[in-house]
Amino acid sequence: MLGASLNKVFDYFKSRWQSSWNYSLWALLIFPLSPLVGAVTLGFVSLITWLKQSRKINRRPLNWGFALLSVLLIVSAGFAQDKTAAFLGLFNLLPFFLLFAAHSALIQTFTQLRQMAWALVIGSMPVAIMGLGQLFLGWSFKFEFVWVVFSWTIRPGGNPPGRIASLFLHANTFAAYLVIVFILSLGLWIEQWRLGIGYWGLSIRGRGAALLYERLRQRLRSVTEGQRSKGERLTASHSPVPFLFLTVAVIANFITLIFTNSRNGWAIAIFACLAYALYQGWRILVGSVAAIVSSILLAAFAPSPVGHIFRWVVPAFFWARLNDDMYPDRPVALMRKTQWEFAWSLAQQHPWTGWGLRSFSNLYRAKMQIPLGHPHNLFLMLSAETGFPSAFLFCGLLAWSLIISVQLLQKSKYINTGDKLIFFSYLLSFVGWILLNTVDVTLFDFRLNTISWLILAAISGVVHRYHEKDRLASHES
Repeated sequence: MLGASLNKVFDYFKSRWQSSWNYSLWALLIFPLSPLVGAVTLGFVSLITWLKQSRKINRRPLNWGFALLSVLLIVSAGFAQDKTAAFLGLFNLLPFFLLFAAHSALIQTFTQLRQMAWALVIGSMPVAIMGLGQLFLGWSFKFEFVWVVFSWTIRPGGNPPGRIASLFLHANTFAAYLVIVFILSLGLWIEQWRLGIGYWGLSIRGRGAALLYERLRQRLRSVTEGQRSKGERLTASHSPVPFLFLTVAVIANFITLIFTNSRNGWAIAIFACLAYALYQGWRILVGSVAAIVSSILLAAFAPSPVGHIFRWVVPAFFWARLNDDMYPDRPVALMRKTQWEFAWSLAQQHPWTGWGLRSFSNLYRAKMQIPLGHPHNLFLMLSAETGFPSAFLFCGLLAWSLIISVQLLQKSKYINTGDKLIFFSYLLSFVGWILLNTVDVTLFDFRLNTISWLILAAISGVVHRYHEKDRLASHES
């Protein structure tokens, strides 16, 4: 009787969730403001996708790797000193492996990549506005609606004081979120700029004109494919509104990122700008950014009198943050080098199964007498808490995903030139996430963790689809 009732429930959702992807988009749109609603929605979408495409999901080698990793993590938790904390720590990983597997089957096209990027960028704007209001207008409030369905807390002056945190618990976490959104918004902005050159009649001359218009023609063709309805071909909008909105979004997110005062966020955002400039062949922009970065680094670290010369030009807000003059006399235990050395020593003591997830904080407090949530390096943390086999397998799965994605971007003949940019944007955001986790741990913020796994799922889904195309084409030939 119970089984029949459950089947009816599943059939009900199957019949009404035909467009599961649309619900994921709505979840991403509202996610920064209501993590609970976003999580429940994404959970239902994942469930429906598993029910519909379980065979496809089970056949993917990358999912086998995460299944093996799940087993190793469970074994590690079984050997932990504090088993309760270790098994609770699994909830920061195992559910997201399931989310990844489901959405890598759900996301298959470049159109979906664009839609997902747009949802993330639009959803970031209220959070960025709240953050700017927090720092410059003194906003502070605690708002709850229907328990935790909408629960917003803005701390006065930021957290830590003087650094924008908005609805996130800490400025560094907010900076990590902004970096990912900034990379995607910049990719969408460049794409709209390319289209705008043709749409709005901007003058282009020289050898680059033919190439640019060829790219535009291919881009329009890729946009209109998949927008056919009942045999009719639709054309892309000529409106400048998307470009104007993205211009505002890129600027707002970048300014907000600056005032999070996160050195890691600054560095990765600059890295992303340079990567886009190199990808586009904008040599003047590459030189300009390199000159600005060099000036800031010289102001921060060059010996006198060279450093003093550059400090006349570069604001102290930047160079004093880089060389820690803004926060002098910090305890040695709060420095990343100290944390990393301690995490590495823990990993060497228990190399096979680690000390157990969520064990670092208590061990570090006992040693250093300072509370600290994590060692500011995800890969060292996994080595210390779950052992080298789990950490190496995790890194190997990420590395394999990155390698096959880069190969697809370079070699596939099925990707239009216009579609390569959005795929490059996702690769860049994925690399940004990896770099963030070498100097921080984004695992403990539910929103950021979810977005990171969805980005990896989007990349994996598109790669798998186009590898299937390549395989079929080679088989037919």
